[in-house]
Amino acid sequence: MATQNSLTLEQLVSHYNTGLQQILNSLAPLKTRSVSFSLSAPWFTPELRLMKAKGRQLERLYRKTGLHIHKDIYKNHMLHYKNCITQTKSNYYTAIICSNKGNTKSLFSLYKNITQAPESLPSHLCSTAFCNSIMSFLSQKIQMIHQHLSSQTTLNVISELPPPTNFFSCFQLPTSAEISDLIRKSKPSTCQLDPLPTVLVKACLPSLVPLISAIIHSSLSTGTVPTPFKTAAITPILKKPGADPTNFNNLRPISNLPFISKILEKTVATQLHSHLFNNNLYEQFQSGFRPLHSTETALLKITNDLLMAADTGLLSILILLDLSAAFDTICHTTLLKRLSSLGITHTPLNWFKSYLSCRTQFIQLKTFTSQPSPVTSGVPPGSRLGPLLFIIYLLPLGNIFRKHNITSLFTVTQMTPSSTSPANPLP
Repeated sequence: MATQNSLTLEQLVSHYNTGLQQILNSLAPLKTRSVSFSLSAPWFTPELRLMKAKGRQLERLYRKTGLHIHKDIYKNHMLHYKNCITQTKSNYYTAIICSNKGNTKSLFSLYKNITQAPESLPSHLCSTAFCNSIMSFLSQKIQMIHQHLSSQTTLNVISELPPPTNFFSCFQLPTSAEISDLIRKSKPSTCQLDPLPTVLVKACLPSLVPLISAIIHSSLSTGTVPTPFKTAAITPILKKPGADPTNFNNLRPISNLPFISKILEKTVATQLHSHLFNNNLYEQFQSGFRPLHSTETALLKITNDLLMAADTGLLSILILLDLSAAFDTICHTTLLKRLSSLGITHTPLNWFKSYLSCRTQFIQLKTFTSQPSPVTSGVPPGSRLGPLLFIIYLLPLGNIFRKHNITSLFTVTQMTPSSTSPANPLP
């Protein structure tokens, strides 16, 4: 797949999508087959499989003869088999835990896989009508939140940020080697919007990287995002296992984006993070979506503040504020003003304008999809840029929080104001 300098960004993306689809359909046309299979647990060893087969043989022998001796042999074997399963399973997970000491991400993933029920929706609910109902509910929910906020009395709160001293006026174009390295390190996740499974993209990377590089360079140079990269396939999952899936308030929408669009977003996010970090523009009390910051650092600060307040005889109150549909209700106009106030100008600012405009999304459940719906606010929750743009959106709250001793943690805000006595009211 050769690239041509005369092609526009939209043509390059179309060339990538249609070209790969045609090649895939030619070499590996889609065929439907009915197969039956079962996946063994990762700890189920070949030795256990042989013991299981031996148990079936002993059971058949016992049922055939009816002799007590054969029954006792069968029962003793199954007891030994059960003990071996327990020990093998314990050894397997112990080895994983020991090899991932300090790796909280891997340990949490292991805990989640062991203890939580599947989050996907039941198959009998999947239909085009059900997808359309979910899409309509999500759109109306965001609209109602905006209407409620606009009806509230506007407070005269100073939200301006200090004028920027350094500017982010152009992107640095990554080399093909840097793009290749970024693709290799990315998760091989694939969604319906990808023309080729990501595992095959990685396998054919030497042939594809020139075209992928041309797409990324064209986007960063022109300050535009191609239309196919602005569509998200929404997969709703249950917020809590066992919740009623027909109550749409129990669903959490997850945005699935084209793989190459994620690579483009990672490139932009890396440069945006460098601008914020190098110019000390991050909110110092922001604990979510930042390297070396987490719920752990937020809890540590809150605990320290409460202990210090108690040592000096102050009274403290902890207030937790949860923002409903936080990512989905971001005002694009306000977000662009935030970016501009941080010194993001010219091509990067135009790129973000293009990134936020004319977006669409649809619900996907197995092979069923809803009608596309326009996105007039918010950032994709499953995107690489979404969390970074969200904390930029909340930056002006920092001055208010510091004034009243409030700690901020991503979509949950923790407030710990202190007072000397009940007669002296807390702010």
